[in-house]
Formats: sequence, structure tokens, C-alpha cells
Amino acid sequence: MSDQKQVLQYIKEQNYTEAAQLLNDLIEKQPEDPINYINFGNLLLQTGNIEQAESFFERALEFNPEAATAYYGLGNVYFENKNLVKARENYEQSLKYGLEESDVYFMIGQTYVQEKYLKLSLPYLLRAAELDDDDADKWFQYGLSLAQSSHIDEAKQIFDRVLTIDDAHSDAYYNLGVIAFHRKQFKTAADHFERTLSIDSEHDLAIHAQKQLQQLLSENNEK
Repeated sequence: MSDQKQVLQYIKEQNYTEAAQLLNDLIEKQPEDPINYINFGNLLLQTGNIEQAESFFERALEFNPEAATAYYGLGNVYFENKNLVKARENYEQSLKYGLEESDVYFMIGQTYVQEKYLKLSLPYLLRAAELDDDDADKWFQYGLSLAQSSHIDEAKQIFDRVLTIDDAHSDAYYNLGVIAFHRKQFKTAADHFERTLSIDSEHDLAIHAQKQLQQLLSENNEK
């Protein structure tokens, strides 16, 4: 196993002390190799040392101004700091320099979601899901932005698709229940909320929605 693969393995296993020691050794031996600084930045991000992580990504860019993964790391730093415009600028730079990956598109989409520019998020979230077709959560986030942008029919199709990937996705069932509720398809809504709670008995939104539905049906029966 190469040193860089060993670093990534340590990080994956959350052996952060070992990862940091190996990276320190690598930087001493190869002080101009940007990948060492990028990996150290990622390690620092995972351990919550955001400000330190930023300096490592910037150091990597000093040695390689076209290091796509360094821009992606900086994007994550700015996203964590709620500087969404700067985050997006860095994610876009990572695309420019060849990091054509699902997570980059997803994070650009999330910057727009956080800014409440939901319609602007849609093409990025869709591309992210297309590039990672088996990721139920990415499809779900795309569906959620569709629903919140009033594209209800399209959102329903996406939530159904989520369930073909993960038939225990409680939030997909919940949102299908909400759609059915607003369409006055109360039996379908009740089934979806019940399914949500069978998966996650503490799903607060589904608990509240189920109570609302039961109250509504009870009032209708009394009339």
C-alpha cells in the first residue's frame, strides 16, 4: 500500500493520530507535493479544525494552482463557515480543473438550497444524482427541491424513485404522504405516514402530520 493510500485508510478508520503523523513525515520528505497538504486539510476538516484546514488547502494551491481537490476542500471550508458564495466559487473552480464528480455538483446545489434559491439548485442536484444513480439521498434532495419549488408531479416521481433504491427511506414516504394529503388523497396519505413511522417511530413531522390527518377525518365524520 502506498503512503497516500495508507493515509486515506487511516482517515477512513478514524485513526487520525496515525494519519497526521504519516502526513507530517510525508511533508518533511516532499514539502512541495500538494497532495500531502490536501490530505492534511481533509483530515483537519473531519476533526473540526476548519481554520487550519483552510491554510493547508491554500498551501496546496501555492504548489499547484490547478489542484481541483484543493478547491473542493476550500469549498467545504467556506460551506462550514456559511460563506456560501465563496464555497460555490471554489466548488466551481474544482469543476473547472476536472473534478467532474457527483459530490461537487451536490455541494453547489446545497449552496443554493441554503440560500433559498431552490430553482437554481435543481440542475446541480439532478446532475449529482445522475452521476451517483444508486444514492437514494441525492435523489431525495433533488426531489425535495422540486417539491419546494412547486414542481409537485415531478417531485412525486423522484420520491417514488428513491423508494426503488431504498424502500426504507422514511423521508421519501413522509413527503409522498404530504403530497397525497394536499391532494385530499387521505387514505394514501395515511398509508404513507404509517409507513414512515414504521421505519422511524420518532419522525416528528410524520407524527404531527398523522395527528392532523386523524383530526381532519374525525371532524369530517362528525359532519
